[in-house]
Amino acid sequence: MMLRAFASGFALVLASPAWAEEVPVWRAVDASTGQIRDVGGLEQLALDFPDSGTVRLRMLQPLLEAEEVEKVMQTLEWLYDRGYVFSDVAQKQIPKLLEGVDPGRIAERLRAEAEVMEASEVVFTTLPFAGLTETVVRDAKTNALILTSPSEGSVWIVRPPDIEEGIGEKGNSGLSGMAFDAGRGHYWVSAEKLRPSYSNPGPYAGLASVCLALDDTCPAAAKVFHRDAKSMNDLHAAEDGSIYSSDSIGGGIYRLAPSDSSLEQFIPSGTFRSPQGLATNADDTKLYVSDYRYGIAVIDLETREVSRLASDIPVILDGVDGLWRYGNELIAVQNGTSPMRISAFKLSKDGMRVIGYRILEQAHSEWTEPLSGSIDGDALIYIGNGQWDRYFEGELKPGMEALPTEIRRLPIARSAG
Repeated sequence: MMLRAFASGFALVLASPAWAEEVPVWRAVDASTGQIRDVGGLEQLALDFPDSGTVRLRMLQPLLEAEEVEKVMQTLEWLYDRGYVFSDVAQKQIPKLLEGVDPGRIAERLRAEAEVMEASEVVFTTLPFAGLTETVVRDAKTNALILTSPSEGSVWIVRPPDIEEGIGEKGNSGLSGMAFDAGRGHYWVSAEKLRPSYSNPGPYAGLASVCLALDDTCPAAAKVFHRDAKSMNDLHAAEDGSIYSSDSIGGGIYRLAPSDSSLEQFIPSGTFRSPQGLATNADDTKLYVSDYRYGIAVIDLETREVSRLASDIPVILDGVDGLWRYGNELIAVQNGTSPMRISAFKLSKDGMRVIGYRILEQAHSEWTEPLSGSIDGDALIYIGNGQWDRYFEGELKPGMEALPTEIRRLPIARSAG
């Protein structure tokens, strides 16, 4: 495959050491936070989440309506400095909305197009009947690829050149994240709704076990759930054996401790607007949580205090779907910004600030929407052509057909040069 990678995208940007300051607390956000429309409220939101591109974009229309032209220009400059690219339609419309402003000043704050960076390769393509797939993990023991399909309610086990449906209890819906539980010896997959049962009449969101053996040696299926959870999403297995799950609708974080048989609500609902990816630091004292609209939070696993990951450099930290730690970097699939990209954020020694930034891949010509995946040695394997635009509530939209899913492999180690 022809690779197009611009050296500038891979160069590490180092920041000067920051002055000692208090760790910024995380402001609790929910659906009502998204209804803030007044300039004052949005400016406060931008102070609380200074690395959120979503908040800055929300400010543009109210600022235009208030005729705060210079503040509009400052917002456009903020976005430009962080690599944001507006659509062709928006680039034509913005100058019209800023009538009377020197067109040259506006042009200086609008990137004409995204820099294309392509560094991954396709390692497997599923058949269309796998449906909408959300994440992929490579099993260390069998070398098989395991995919979750929210649309089919299935787990697919790929042993190239074949694809097989994994054994598991039928009736679970909205399957999403996956993580290996070393203590229990099986994988967990998250579900928006588990199959209804006497103990789970809801049905409630939770986790279901997955067996890869595909024979009679598989143990009985295990399920755990929580009555307050709305939709289990990403999963992360910590070194101490805990399994963490994000509730992307309810806005809380759940934990299955190594010795427990039920989920606990580790962080209350309403703390986050749309929590997605999860990752722990090297010594298992912090849990990083990507909130799709507002940035990245840091949870102290002992005190459960929630802080905001700060940045010493100009970066966008929202729009993150998948999140993983690789050494002292957080690897993030940012499909909620423009252009879509896969980023590496270098962390400070205490893990509370971003001090460096690499773009690993961006605006790939074969992407539709990069989705989640997992770290595989010195690479990220991920879904390259997400199909959420073809589905609604797990069903294909009228006139749409499922496409083959491309599983891609992206090297993430820093180059020697």
